[in-house]
Amino acid sequence: MEVVYFFLFLVVSTMSVSASPDYLTALRSSILFFEGQRSGFLPVNQRAAWRSHSGLKDGFDQGVNLVGGYYDAGDNVKFGLPMAFTITMLSWSVLEYGHYMRMAGEYGHALQAIKWGTDYFIKAHPQPNILWGEVGDGGSDHYCWQRPEDMTTSRRAYHISESNPGSDLAGETAAAMAAASIVFRHSRPSYSKLLVAHAEQLFQFADTHRGRYDSSMKVARMYYASESGYNDELLWAAFWLYEATADERYINYAVDNAQNLGGTGWAMTEFSWDVKYAGLQVLATKILLQGRGSNAEVLKQYQSKAEFFMCACLQKNQDKNIGRTSGGLIYKRAWNNMQYVTSASFLMTVYSDYLSKSHQHLQCPTGQVGGNELLNMAKSQVDYILGNNPRGTSYMVGVGSNYPQKIHHRGASIVSYKVDSSFIACRMGYETWFSYGSADPNIHVGAVVGGPDENDNYADDRADFEQSEPATYNNAPLVGVLARMYGLSTTYRSQHSTPAASPLSRLYISHILTSSWNFEGRRYYRYEVNIKNNSPRMLQFLKLTVEGLKGPLWGLSKSGPATFAFPPWLKALAPQKSLVFVYIHQAPKATITVSTSVFD
Repeated sequence: MEVVYFFLFLVVSTMSVSASPDYLTALRSSILFFEGQRSGFLPVNQRAAWRSHSGLKDGFDQGVNLVGGYYDAGDNVKFGLPMAFTITMLSWSVLEYGHYMRMAGEYGHALQAIKWGTDYFIKAHPQPNILWGEVGDGGSDHYCWQRPEDMTTSRRAYHISESNPGSDLAGETAAAMAAASIVFRHSRPSYSKLLVAHAEQLFQFADTHRGRYDSSMKVARMYYASESGYNDELLWAAFWLYEATADERYINYAVDNAQNLGGTGWAMTEFSWDVKYAGLQVLATKILLQGRGSNAEVLKQYQSKAEFFMCACLQKNQDKNIGRTSGGLIYKRAWNNMQYVTSASFLMTVYSDYLSKSHQHLQCPTGQVGGNELLNMAKSQVDYILGNNPRGTSYMVGVGSNYPQKIHHRGASIVSYKVDSSFIACRMGYETWFSYGSADPNIHVGAVVGGPDENDNYADDRADFEQSEPATYNNAPLVGVLARMYGLSTTYRSQHSTPAASPLSRLYISHILTSSWNFEGRRYYRYEVNIKNNSPRMLQFLKLTVEGLKGPLWGLSKSGPATFAFPPWLKALAPQKSLVFVYIHQAPKATITVSTSVFD
C-alpha cells in the first residue's frame, strides 16, 4: 500500500508511537488465532496455513477418540477446564455481539471456532458421568520443545467419574455446551439440542458427585489448579442452562443456592478460567434487568456483587479496587496478566450495555456512574492492547507495526511442518529453536500475549513465558469486546454520514496519538490521522469536519471554520492509497468526520 504524506514534523517525540485502534483487523485476527491452536485433522479451509495435522491418536490408548480440540497456550497439552471456559466466553461473545461480527464478515469464523471446541467436548463426554478432561501432561510436554506435528511426549488422557469427581470441570463444560447451544439454536437446531442434552447430563454429574477435578486429576494441579473450588462453576452452569432452556429449575437452583455456593457472598476483583463469580453475577443481573427469573430480591443480591466488580474496575470502591499500571492497564498478576484485562473488559462492556438498555446506572460507593464510563474503560483497555500504551507496542501478534516477535509458543517458534517436515526431536527444539535469536518463523496472527509488567515494561523474550505466552482464554472474551468496539465505531461513522447511498464506508480513518511532551508547564499532544481509500474507485473530492481542534494542523487545506479538504498539490486519492495529516494541540484528540466525499 502506498501512503501519501503531507505534514511538517516540528517536534522531537519523547513518547513511543502508539498503534492504531483498528478494531476490524483486530477482531478478524483475534478469531483467526484459534485456528493456530487447533489440534486434530485440520480442514481444507484452514487459514493458519503454517499449521498441519497433530494429535491424531489422542485417547486411543484409553479406548476413546479425543482427536480435536484446542491446545491451551504455547504448549501441546489439551487442558479441559480452560478450554471449556474459552468456549463459554466465545459463545457469550457471539450471543451479545454476533450482529457486529456479521457486519465484519466474521460470524461464520466465530461459529467455526466454537464448534471446534464443542465437537471435542461431545467426544470427551461418552457417558453421563464420564468426562475426559486432559490429553498429555505438562511435565513431559514442557520438557520438550516440539511442534504439535512432531510430538513424542505422552498423550495419555485423564478423566473424571463418579468415584473421581470434578464438579468444576464438569460444570464449566456444561456451561460451555449450554452457551454454545444458544449460538447454534437456529442454524443447527439438532446440534443445539445435542449440546443441551450433554450440558444437562454434565450439570447433574457435577452437582450429584461433588469434588475438585484437580484432586481426581492431580496431573492438572500444577498448571490449572482449581483454587476457587467448584461452587462457582455449579452456579455458572445453572445460569447458562437457564439461558439455554428457560427451565425454571435452573434459575431456582441458582436462587436457592445463592448463599451457600457463594454467589451472593463473594465480592470479586477477578474473572478468569478459575474464578467465575463475577461472570455469573453479571449474568444474573442481565436476567434481573430483563425481568426474567424468580425471586428478584436474590437476583438483586447477585447484582450488588456484580456492581462491586464494576466499581473495582473503575477504582470507585472505597476499599478494594483493581490496580492499574501507570499507563492505565488493569493489573492483577505478573503471570499472563492480559487474561484478567480481557475478561474484565468483556464484563464491563456487556454490563454497560445491560445498564443502557434498562436505562439504569451503576451505583458505586463514591457515587453514581453511567454505563458509558464502563464502556470507555473497556475501550481504554482494548486500545492499550492494540498499541495505545507507553511502549507503543501492540500485544496482539500481527496487528499494528510493533508487536511481539518472539512469543513463547512451540508451533510459532519452529519452522512450519509444511516448509520443512524434517523431524525435530524433543530436546533439539530447545537447542535449535527455543534459543533462536530471531523472530518467530510463523506469525501467529491474533495471539494476545501475557503482556507487560506493573511498570508497563515488556520483554520480547521467548523464555519469558509470563509475558510472552498467548492463551485461548486471553482471546475468547476479547473477541466480544472487539466486536462491540467495531460496532461502536461503525455506528459513530454512520451517524455522521449522509443518509442516502453514502460511500463513507469506503473510507477508513485511523486516528492515533504518536507523541506527547511537556513545554513550559503545558502538555502537548501530537496526533496522526490516516485516511485510506478502500474503494476500487478514485476519490475525487473530500471534505472533513474537525471539531475540538486547538492547535495547528498540517497536510490539509482549510475550507471553512472547522472544515478541511485535499491540500492544493493533491487532486485525487487513488484506490488503496492513504492520505496522512497531523495536528498538535493541548487536548485529547479532536473529532474527525467525513462531511462530503465524491468518487468517480
